[in-house]
Amino acid sequence: MTAPLIALDNASFGYDGAAVLSHVTYAVEAGEFTGIVGPSGSGKTSLLKLLLGTVSPQHGMVVRRPDVAMSYVPQLETVNWNFPVTVAECVLMSRVSTRLLPWPTQQERRDVDAVLDRLGISELAGRHIRELSGGQQQRMFIARALLRRPQLLLMDEPTSGVDIGTRHEVLHLLDELHRDGLAIVLTTHDLNGMAAHLPNLVALNRTVIAHGAPSEVIVPDVLEQTFGARMEVLQHLGMPVVVDGSDQVRLRTVAG
Repeated sequence: MTAPLIALDNASFGYDGAAVLSHVTYAVEAGEFTGIVGPSGSGKTSLLKLLLGTVSPQHGMVVRRPDVAMSYVPQLETVNWNFPVTVAECVLMSRVSTRLLPWPTQQERRDVDAVLDRLGISELAGRHIRELSGGQQQRMFIARALLRRPQLLLMDEPTSGVDIGTRHEVLHLLDELHRDGLAIVLTTHDLNGMAAHLPNLVALNRTVIAHGAPSEVIVPDVLEQTFGARMEVLQHLGMPVVVDGSDQVRLRTVAG
């Protein structure tokens, strides 16, 4: 059997003595597509950092396959959109180069053109990044990540703060990339709009509560352990839908 891209074995991590993750065991397999769900402060971003290697576990181990190549897409809210850079320049900044000369080669420019074209934003290459829509911003950062030719794409809340149309656009794009063989692990707080549409989920609240298909993770008992509150789950067109009390009132009103 092929070794996982990354495996966390009983890994714990915290800041200034405060535990953020405790005894997490989780393996990222080649070609998987997984969403990590949990409330704010549950350790989702810290788990991505452990996978990426920007932080190290205080206990336990993180084992990476020697040849694994990873890229990271941050939350859009953390980006300085006034930074004076065009779309093509922003993507080009991610290139891996050991050359002493700072300017890009013709091949690197061709690579940028190719990845922008693949993601359908080649016409935006010369536009300033602050002029982009939410969906275009996300495509630009995915292009930036793909320029490094990763096997694994890590994304922090890729649909946070976007409208329904943009969320659908991002989901469709990620599904295409996954079908091309790219492994994807993302965090999300959006149970109905995002998580329910993914093939695999991890419910996290400082430790892994559950891991499996949405039908196995988006269930009342797991959600209560993860979010600390009882939630009801309905089935709609074969997919789980999480509702709270006000949602149920609205549903009854519509049905009536």
